Amino acid sequence: MPNPLYSIALAMTPGLGCRSCRQLLEIYRDPEEIFNMDHRTLKEIFGTHDTIIESIYAKTMLPRAEEELNWTEKHKIKVLFCTDPDYPQRLNRSDCPDTPVTLYMKGDCDLNQKRIISIVGTRRATEYGKDMTARLVAQLKGEDILIVSGLAYGIDGASHRAALANALPTVGVLGHGLDQIYPSQHRTLAKEMIYHDGALLTEYPSQTKINPGYFPARNRIIAALSDATIVVEAAEKGGALITAGIAGSYHRDVFAVPGRVFDSYSKGCNNLIACNRANILRSMDDLFYMLGWEKKNADTKTHANTQQELFTKLNADEQAIYNQLHDTPNLTMQEIAEKTNISLPKIANALLNMELNNQIKCLPGKIYKCC
Repeated sequence: MPNPLYSIALAMTPGLGCRSCRQLLEIYRDPEEIFNMDHRTLKEIFGTHDTIIESIYAKTMLPRAEEELNWTEKHKIKVLFCTDPDYPQRLNRSDCPDTPVTLYMKGDCDLNQKRIISIVGTRRATEYGKDMTARLVAQLKGEDILIVSGLAYGIDGASHRAALANALPTVGVLGHGLDQIYPSQHRTLAKEMIYHDGALLTEYPSQTKINPGYFPARNRIIAALSDATIVVEAAEKGGALITAGIAGSYHRDVFAVPGRVFDSYSKGCNNLIACNRANILRSMDDLFYMLGWEKKNADTKTHANTQQELFTKLNADEQAIYNQLHDTPNLTMQEIAEKTNISLPKIANALLNMELNNQIKCLPGKIYKCC
């Protein structure tokens, strides 16, 4: 396992973004190896990026990294590097090239559990939005599901509170270091989340000043960490829609709770549904159905019968396509053609029929997966 000192220092290196870090670590798995390179090798790797070269060669960030490491040990904060087994592996998928290589976590939550969803929405939540959040989360009571949000006012806070009320673990992803809580009114809520098997998670070290630009950036972690993102209330523009867009780009499922047509904080959700950028969410049954999840008390015989009915509706081409998408989800039409040796016109016709029958779904970018 890499020395966390060098993991922290690599993430702190000026000018070295998350994408570049990940590309570098595909070749050099141990950050310490990078910091022990000679100047010529660094020049070959980074070219004209002199700021990065000099920072790594002179090890300028090691003292700050050592200070941060001591702080994390004192406050029982875990440092998760992308090659660590406890690091959330959903962030390591190839469709998430810009996620952080180093995370800080306060709490003992399993970030790799089987089922994780995020719930986001406006900070100016209406009573309808808060009530819908409470009702939806209550439907998950007794399930092994982790709920993720951003610890902000409004829907975020309502999501965390609803999770606690229903004995579900919940994680708050922060846009700052773990030496502070923003908004400060959520300090008690944050403590309760940690106490009840949840956690606080961030890519930012301590002493990071509050910066409005960091909050949209943290939304990519919320999206990547989850199997599906649910937008409860959102105006036409805002952070919740940013999260939904990122989730779609990461090939995650997106759901939106519909609202009244003329309500300003339902416009964002209604637009997502109308533009086919989100599945409609009327109850958590919609979520379970679309993700293919079974409830703990589900009737397995009924589910088996439903699956049998599905397969009897498929012709030979459709069956081949379904089998391929089941084994390898998130394929384009061209990729399906290459893997099944079925002509594109036949595939186009089959995909249309299967989508209309809710057997497959089309994600943003014309990527297909099984329902």
